[in-house]
Amino acid sequence: MRLTVLGCSGTFPGASSPCSGYLVEHDGYRLVVDLGNGALGPLQQHVDLDQVDAVYVSHVHGDHCLDLVPWSYARRYHPAGLRAPVPVYGPVGLRARIASAYEVPPTDGLLEVFDFREVPPGERVLGPFTVTTALMRHPVESHGVRLAAGGRTLVYSSDTATCDALTDLARGCDLLLCEASWPSVPTPPDGVHLTGTEAGEHATSAGAQRLLLIHVLPFHDPQTLLAEARASFAGPVDVAGCGLSYDV
Repeated sequence: MRLTVLGCSGTFPGASSPCSGYLVEHDGYRLVVDLGNGALGPLQQHVDLDQVDAVYVSHVHGDHCLDLVPWSYARRYHPAGLRAPVPVYGPVGLRARIASAYEVPPTDGLLEVFDFREVPPGERVLGPFTVTTALMRHPVESHGVRLAAGGRTLVYSSDTATCDALTDLARGCDLLLCEASWPSVPTPPDGVHLTGTEAGEHATSAGAQRLLLIHVLPFHDPQTLLAEARASFAGPVDVAGCGLSYDV
C-alpha cells in the first residue's frame, strides 16, 4: 500500500500545501481520500484524473471536499466526452454540499460525472481495500477511515477531537495519519481538533506502529506539534510533507 500526500494543510491552504487530500494505491487501484481546496492540482502530478477508481470524503467541510467542484468540470468537459461516473463515498449530505457550490444546484452535469454514495460508518470493500469507518468527534459528521490491504493497515483520523473511537479504529495499525491542528498552549477550542500531544497519545493508546501528523493550521509551527507528539508517542513520528509518498 502506498500513500501520497496531495495536501495536508488544516482549515485553509498554506504557502506550501493545499488542504487535505490523499492518494492511496494498492495493486493498481487508486483511492482518493478527501479532496480539499487545491488538492486537485497535485493529484494530476501522480495520476491521470480518469485513473481514479473511487473517492472517500471524510466529512463535508470545504477543506476536505470542495475540489470535487473543479474536478467535475474537468470530467464534464473532457475532449473525449463523458466517462462512467466516479463513485464518491461519504456521509449523508455530501451530494447536497457539493451541489450547493453551483449557481442552481446541481448544474453542469454533476450527477453525470460523480456517483454519490452516502453511507453510514461501517465496513465495505473498495477494490483491494477493506474500508472500515467510524464516527469521530467533530462539529459535523466526520468519518475516520481505516484501510487494510496486502496485510498492511493505514488509518486516517479525519478531523476529530479526542475520542475513544479513534483509538479503537487505529488499533495496531501500521501507519496512523493523524490530525494535529493546534499546539497545547494556548488551549485550543474544545471538541473540534487534536493537539500534537493528543495525536501522540492516541497513537500510543492504539499501539500504532508509526505516526504521521497532518492538518497543521498554517499559522502554527509544525515543529512545535512534532515535539509534542514525540513527547507522547515513542514510535517513529514525523510531519507529513505535501507531495511526498510513503510505503505503509
